[in-house]
Amino acid sequence: MALRRSLYKSPAQLRAMIRPGTITADALAAVRAIVAPGVTTLELDAEASRVIRSAGARSNFQLVRGYRHTVCTSVNEQVVHGIPGPRVLQAGDILSVDAGAEFEGWNGDSAFTIVLPDPARPDVVTEREELSRVTEGSLWAGIAALATARHLGEVGAAIEGHIEQASAQSGRSYGILQDYVGHGIGRKMHEAPPVFNYRVSDRGPEVRPGLVVAIEPMVVSGDPATLVEDDEWTVSTLDGSAGSHWEHSVAVHDGGLWVLTAPDGGAAGLAPFGVTPAPIS
Repeated sequence: MALRRSLYKSPAQLRAMIRPGTITADALAAVRAIVAPGVTTLELDAEASRVIRSAGARSNFQLVRGYRHTVCTSVNEQVVHGIPGPRVLQAGDILSVDAGAEFEGWNGDSAFTIVLPDPARPDVVTEREELSRVTEGSLWAGIAALATARHLGEVGAAIEGHIEQASAQSGRSYGILQDYVGHGIGRKMHEAPPVFNYRVSDRGPEVRPGLVVAIEPMVVSGDPATLVEDDEWTVSTLDGSAGSHWEHSVAVHDGGLWVLTAPDGGAAGLAPFGVTPAPIS
């Protein structure tokens, strides 16, 4: 019973998680604003670091043993955990940026994907933008499922269902990474329970007030088989297909849902699903 109780935060603890979520969102917004051809991934890392530190927080990525950077920057065939460095962004690149902030002992975690324009390769850009849209849409489908779900496993079913529907409508085939999933979040960036991005037989814990999870579908435009590169961090597709990663930290509370890492609490993303977020009081 102690383990079960530890999955759920008190109202005061939920309120304490609002600020790190906001700081994480601000850091990613600042990074997005400077993404352009010619910018290095290390410059993106520096911008996120500046925003997090100026808010009196610290990067929770740097609290992971062996990781020295503020964000992860994954480009093209790199799906997640890419390490910032001297790599220069090019027109047509698909870039995923993942960041998290710790503030007063509580954590936020979020990620977005963006495709850099390339007039010389409109077909490539269109395909990658569609991959990002499908991945982001599956994230919001999973978040929306929390509004009515009885068990957390329903989130993964909603994510996979959204991707299947998008694939059937477009004729494109998408793969969901199986070895990397979402997670609970609170005093630590990674806590129980796991949040799967696909259907599983285990129903998972109850969805009820106090549950806080980071939902993060990782989707590729080809085969979902991956490898970890020689840097021992970067996860890339074996077939070289492009990847996309979207993530938000979400709290379930007495009044409903609140997306901690979205500036509007998730209102825009949830609207197509008929769900209205409620602020944490």
